Amino acid sequence: MARVTVEDCVTKVPNRFDLVMMASQRSREIASGEELTVERDNDKNPVVALREIADETVPVDTLRESMIRGMQKHVELDEPEDDDIMLMAGQDWGAAASEEVVQAAQAEAPAVSEEDEGGAAGDAADDTKVASQTDGE
Repeated sequence: MARVTVEDCVTKVPNRFDLVMMASQRSREIASGEELTVERDNDKNPVVALREIADETVPVDTLRESMIRGMQKHVELDEPEDDDIMLMAGQDWGAAASEEVVQAAQAEAPAVSEEDEGGAAGDAADDTKVASQTDGE
């Protein structure tokens, strides 16, 4: 049989890049054991694939879909495991519980007046004076 060229196939698949992708897909299918639709004539798989496309013995739409499926990638989403979800739920509950405890403690604590605050500060200042006097002796 005469040598097949890209020009023979361009009438079937107008875009040369698509043609190459489809021929390579069909070549892979042939290599994996798909049945040939034309005689091999001692040709390699890519040449047989181009001859099949040129002779229209393989549906171009089927090749296109097969090519798309072959190129698609499946992305697995990282979903948190059940244990992680339970831990995160426990952390949120713990944060809410600690806020409630702080609010309850503030409500129960006796109110501190300004006199008490000044007195406590004054006592601390007196203690500092006494400590410095004893160090000097």
